[in-house]
Amino acid sequence: MTQYCMITTACNKLEIANEIIDTLISKRLVSCCQMRKIESTYWWKGEIIKEPEFFIQMKTKKDLFKEIEKEILSIHDYETCEIIAYDIEEGNDKYLKWIKDETK
Repeated sequence: MTQYCMITTACNKLEIANEIIDTLISKRLVSCCQMRKIESTYWWKGEIIKEPEFFIQMKTKKDLFKEIEKEILSIHDYETCEIIAYDIEEGNDKYLKWIKDETK
């Protein structure tokens, strides 16, 4: 059975977020991307940073992670960017089949 996951990343520029989404969708590396504006607070180089970001969730097959990571890193402008995968343990069978059918 195909293993599925959800991958997340965040960036502070809408044009970069859209480029990540468009690239991954057009290359059929992900079946779906969802983006929303968030407020992030984090430590960076000894300071607390608070800034708006665009949070992206992507649904895909687990075996595509490394290729997706490579694409995100080629587009993203952060020195250290979030790229995290979460296993999808269970899901609607039709939805999981759709992820499978819509990715390479």
